[in-house]
Amino acid sequence: MVLKAKEIRGMSADDRQKKLRELREDLMHERGMSAMGGSTPSPGKIRQLRMSIARILTVMREEGELTNE
Repeated sequence: MVLKAKEIRGMSADDRQKKLRELREDLMHERGMSAMGGSTPSPGKIRQLRMSIARILTVMREEGELTNE
């Protein structure tokens, strides 16, 4: 699921935090599968996860929810 910036801006701060945590866990899982030699069901999923995480972090920085991490 690709998150659009408009959707992210519509979320509350708590929802953004939860979604960010969830996406980071999914990314860790996908990278682990890839490192063990297993093939992921969707080859572009890692890129999609990374882009969604970046979008959330960008919106959070714009709205002042995030300081230097």
